[in-house]
Amino acid sequence: MFEIVVCTENGERHVRVAAGELAGLVGRVGGAGDRFLVVQRIPDLPDDFAQVWHEAGGDYTVEYRDGAADRHFRAATDRSQAVVAALAGWARREVGWDRGLSWSPLEVGAGAARDAPPLDLDEEERRELAEHVRRVLVGGYATRAELAQLAEECLVDGERRPVSRGQAQALVDRLWLDRVAEQASWRGETDPERLARAFAALDEAGITARENFTCCRSCGQSEIGSAGEPGAWGYVYFHTQCTESAAAGYGLTLLYGAFDGRSETTAAVGDEVVASLEAAGLRATWDRDPDRVITVDPLDWRRRLVG
Repeated sequence: MFEIVVCTENGERHVRVAAGELAGLVGRVGGAGDRFLVVQRIPDLPDDFAQVWHEAGGDYTVEYRDGAADRHFRAATDRSQAVVAALAGWARREVGWDRGLSWSPLEVGAGAARDAPPLDLDEEERRELAEHVRRVLVGGYATRAELAQLAEECLVDGERRPVSRGQAQALVDRLWLDRVAEQASWRGETDPERLARAFAALDEAGITARENFTCCRSCGQSEIGSAGEPGAWGYVYFHTQCTESAAAGYGLTLLYGAFDGRSETTAAVGDEVVASLEAAGLRATWDRDPDRVITVDPLDWRRRLVG
């Protein structure tokens, strides 16, 4: 698996793709609504990405940015294999990965975040803005773009919009890079990774398991039925408010149930959830009452950023 995220024009997001999957994504680029893809590293880093544009019958245009707006390069080729080889080498950070194509510097703007003026906020507003962004950032599920939108809208009051998109992105990038540096010291599997492993096992067992799913319990209950495979017999999830609570050190609340609505089946789902969590090395608390939530506590919430 490559430690990358591939985003396509038609809105798909592919996380940690294998070589064959990357080749397939490049090979299909060119049709209506599917003419480009953007590749970012995991974790996403500002001004560090590659992208491909292609329309049927024309050449592939490949670009990459290497850490700054003045380190942006472009190449063209009629061979999809050359594109795949370049992206695979870029993803692996191979020495000389770019030698298969003829690259030219591309002059682009410095970018809104780089050009953004300092924030014109008082200390209370600065603190509120930073804490709001950091709370969601530590949760670990938001992308840099989502966090920038959050920061831009945080202090909006009627016609007053004190934070521009560029200012928001600059703030987010600073906090994001601080977190990336922090997580570089983490060793081994973290509790959120154990949780993800447990949820993957539950999905395989026919229980729709979703992390950070919807904004609240009401939305979760209305949407979980269509979130998994048709043959699923039960579900378990936690919503964004649960994520924030876990990231703040208060443990994680899991909501679960059976699609047939029976208490006996719901209890069976709860048993499966608890067993999967414990198999992954987490401690679950539940009294087998199908009307009560399952909690995971203690929980050291260190979710590695993807972006």
